[in-house]
Amino acid sequence: MANPWTGEVALTIDGERRVLKLTLGALAELEQQLGTGSLVELVQRFEGGTYSSGDVLALIVAGLRGGGADVARSDLLRAEIDGGPMAGAKAAAELLARAFMVPGGA
Repeated sequence: MANPWTGEVALTIDGERRVLKLTLGALAELEQQLGTGSLVELVQRFEGGTYSSGDVLALIVAGLRGGGADVARSDLLRAEIDGGPMAGAKAAAELLARAFMVPGGA
């Protein structure tokens, strides 16, 4: 079960419920893969609704890796996500929000 207080997000991929989490290492890999100047740019794309399917895929891969799975981008190219692309985008946005959430809402 995913624990939102520790930044975890649940997503069902190919019929298996997975726990995703953006650890510092996963965030560093994500930043390098996307080639953005900073993660702030990625957050701004999600907030503005201008994110791409590549952004979503990269976040899901990073979240899976941060959650302990040994996966690569190529592993998810044909994967089925319960709820389709919108569920994937929602999970990606939640990962970003939870990674930068301040404990206690302060």
